[in-house]
Amino acid sequence: MNKNIAVIRGDGIGPEIVEQAILVLNKTAFLFGHTFTYVDVDMGGCAIDKWQDPLPQAMLDKCLSSDSVLLGAVGGSKWNRLPGEMRPEKGLLRLRQGMKVYSNNRPAKIWPQLSDASPLKPAIVEKGIDFIIVRELTGGIYFGEHKTEEEAGQKKATDILTYTEKEIERIGRIGFETARKRNKKLCSVEKSNVLDSSRLWKEGLHRLAAEYPDVELSDMLVDNCAMQIVKDPSQFDVIVTENMFGDILSDEASMITGSIGMIPSSSLGETTRGLYEPIHGSAPDIAGTDTANPIGTVLSAAMMLRYSFDLAKEADAIEKAVSHVLDAGCRTADIFPADAEKQKSCRKVGCSEMGRLIAEQIGKE
Repeated sequence: MNKNIAVIRGDGIGPEIVEQAILVLNKTAFLFGHTFTYVDVDMGGCAIDKWQDPLPQAMLDKCLSSDSVLLGAVGGSKWNRLPGEMRPEKGLLRLRQGMKVYSNNRPAKIWPQLSDASPLKPAIVEKGIDFIIVRELTGGIYFGEHKTEEEAGQKKATDILTYTEKEIERIGRIGFETARKRNKKLCSVEKSNVLDSSRLWKEGLHRLAAEYPDVELSDMLVDNCAMQIVKDPSQFDVIVTENMFGDILSDEASMITGSIGMIPSSSLGETTRGLYEPIHGSAPDIAGTDTANPIGTVLSAAMMLRYSFDLAKEADAIEKAVSHVLDAGCRTADIFPADAEKQKSCRKVGCSEMGRLIAEQIGKE
């Protein structure tokens, strides 16, 4: 199989973690007889510095002509003072719109080797953490009108949250279809006791439920969901929610699994071309120190093979390699145990060594 992959290294630790994912992809391609061609794309702060634009049209076109996109991370304090349209994150929003990827799928699954790293009590972790958050990605308050104006001698800022029935229905279907492939439990999260947009959301999900009688649908207010994720995460199978709620809840969910550095994500629309990225940020404070955790990016590459290229065996091989390396006690700084006794069975490794170890393990039993 020959595939073209647009690669956005981005800012901060982005180039370091993407390099390790490419190392793993190259080893996988070699063992399974594939060819992956990489096309470099500038986006984020690096694109602002080079092109005075967080995502030039020529760069977006490269992504649209690829089979999928692998992204590291964008942003950093260097660009915080720029106006909204020029911020690095604007490039990411523009990329999602341009690719028409409206469903962001973020798994929250604890690796058994890292159960001690979870901040939750052992009794809670032992019940199991394995659910997916399906986040609507191209609507809501992030894509509504934003303005700041003078009124009565002071500044007033307005951000508008809008959803249409069509947007709700299409992400709702992704939620139901995902639940149907798992344990057939779907929790719709909103704030219908306050927001009109959430009341429309709730109506849309219940209307869809009639088409999925085999899936158990429940409703939960977002503030309650935030509490339940840390109180009893085992109750969840699939959560479907709007853009901002999904952004916040998925970051919370990642931390109960031990480290945000372990969590991959996929963003898909109506085609197989997807956007794959770890859910963490650019971490400019550790950029260039070789201490970042590349596993979230490596697992994002595995998701790309599985969901965009239909290469399940290859994705399984990468995930097994990650598990073997964790079994061997190799840990980056973010997942290295704080307890001195537990440190004795672990070895702290850097970003590049973790990538090398995973690549070396691929294909071994």
